[in-house]
Amino acid sequence: MQSSHAAARVSARFDDPNLIAYGGLAPLVRLAERCGLPGLVTELVRLPLSRNGTGSFPAAKAMTLVAGMAAGADSIDDMDRLRHGAMTRLFSGVRAPSTLGSFLRSFTHGHVKQLHAVARRFLPRLAAHTPLLPGADTIAHLDLDDTVKPVHGYAKQGAGYGYNKVKGLNALIATLSTPLAAPVIAATRLRRGSVNSARGAGSFAAEAITAARASGATGMLIVRADAAYYGAELIAACRKANARFSITVRQNASVRKAIAAIDDDAWTAIKYPRAVWDTEEARWISDAEIAEIPYTAFTSKPRKQQVTARLIVRRVKRLNPATVPEGQGELFTAWRFHAAFTDSTLPLADAEKDHRRHAIVEQVISELKNGPFAHAPSGNFQANAAWLALAALAFNLMRACGTLADTFHARATCATVRDHLINIPARLAKSARRITLHLPERWPWHDAFDALFQTTHTTLPPL
Repeated sequence: MQSSHAAARVSARFDDPNLIAYGGLAPLVRLAERCGLPGLVTELVRLPLSRNGTGSFPAAKAMTLVAGMAAGADSIDDMDRLRHGAMTRLFSGVRAPSTLGSFLRSFTHGHVKQLHAVARRFLPRLAAHTPLLPGADTIAHLDLDDTVKPVHGYAKQGAGYGYNKVKGLNALIATLSTPLAAPVIAATRLRRGSVNSARGAGSFAAEAITAARASGATGMLIVRADAAYYGAELIAACRKANARFSITVRQNASVRKAIAAIDDDAWTAIKYPRAVWDTEEARWISDAEIAEIPYTAFTSKPRKQQVTARLIVRRVKRLNPATVPEGQGELFTAWRFHAAFTDSTLPLADAEKDHRRHAIVEQVISELKNGPFAHAPSGNFQANAAWLALAALAFNLMRACGTLADTFHARATCATVRDHLINIPARLAKSARRITLHLPERWPWHDAFDALFQTTHTTLPPL
């Protein structure tokens, strides 16, 4: 590719009032409206009215923030991208960044909880209107994890040094997925940076399970988490909500004793991600083996809090060739053990593989931190908590739009959905009280966009 004209013969002017940069926001906003997001915000978010009007029209402000995040905004000032060209002709109620900043700073802890209630009610509506969670009536997974969002300076409320020794705010995330569906966000919670990962995990899991059940996860629901969440509170919350659990356990003395009691004949070689198939012996050559043994957890607590379930153990050969003298063979095999405590009814191999897929939540966290949660945009803690909740709404909306487009975008990252289906330049033309979006000719993903646009504007019934 090269320039077609000399530099002196090319000029640029920002003078066309009929252009917009984000034509894909039209079906996204329409989907949000048909699933009742503005109505939920109006009904549930009750901010106090003030002279400057920061608490008025919360639905318009929340919709502006969600649309801006879907378009790629990661700060309050970035919301100004929604006020260019013909955007105000295609959408009404677009608010200025200064108004949105005042709106976010007016949130208290109670108002953030109201926004969480909006998210819990909106996800089931998305799932009912779109193929967001296929197979959830058979089996679904709820994955819990937290991350520290680094911040700088002294103006951020709640900032502290977390488990990774980085100063920031702690975001607790719960994702809901099925074997056939990419993950969506079931719940969020922003916490101070120095908080222990497991703090409040029980109540958070109960909240996420409620949202998952309402979204169609009526079959087996497995709550997965890493060792930071291994505790009686989380497991009790899972059992109370009739959900299964699969949680990595710490290597304490009791767990090591249980692993040592596993018979040598009980270990089974598995197809590990880096295993090699030996055609001569017709087996997988891998140092990974799995076994299980019954285990009673929390024996130091009262009997009613003790839990007996399966301890699934994976062992991998520990290699340290630098310490072995040349020519000396292996005297005995040393292993690294990884254990998970679960009451899953899946067979051993399936349960162990299922637990390893817990890492899918890391993908969602990465998308958030490379998208709308790239910054904690305010010095006010509750404003940042509201921002995280709205980022989850935008994430789920984009995921739903992808499922309406085609099978590729149903599992694509939100960044890909944004590039292919949202950030499409368009020219608006109005005739006979109808608006037509003229999009680029030969857009590579025009079929996917057409499917999304037609479904949201003609096929999808409103609530």
